[in-house]
Amino acid sequence: MNEINVPRDRLEIELGEQLNALISSAHAVNVKAAAKFDSSIQPAAFHLVRWLYSYGATNAAALAESTAMDRSSVSRLVKQLQALGYVKRETSANDGRGVVLSLTDYGQQKVLDALKEKESVYYERLSEWEDAELHDFIQRLRHFNGFRS
Repeated sequence: MNEINVPRDRLEIELGEQLNALISSAHAVNVKAAAKFDSSIQPAAFHLVRWLYSYGATNAAALAESTAMDRSSVSRLVKQLQALGYVKRETSANDGRGVVLSLTDYGQQKVLDALKEKESVYYERLSEWEDAELHDFIQRLRHFNGFRS
């Protein structure tokens, strides 16, 4: 038994409920951020842009693998993002044959603008938390996500 006297299986169910709520909320915030970025693109395209912003230039195969999307979808979305001026394709400096995808300066700025709105939702939720509570929450999330402090 745990110190709050709730059976472990009930705690695990409650954890699942809260994780589902978090995932649903995060998805809704991402969809809003995608619309802020460019309402004419699908949220999946914003997911690619967001990945490129966070991790930098890569090839289409690596982008597809790291975003869990099929290569044909990534190819189609990248073409759309390129036509809109958000993504650029350049020949790989390493082998001269491969193509590397990255954000344009315009794409970078648009991502920053969209993320500011997204972050404000979370900052508002945390605004009344004490610094110690926030620190503890971050450490627990890191541990849950498999990172060790």
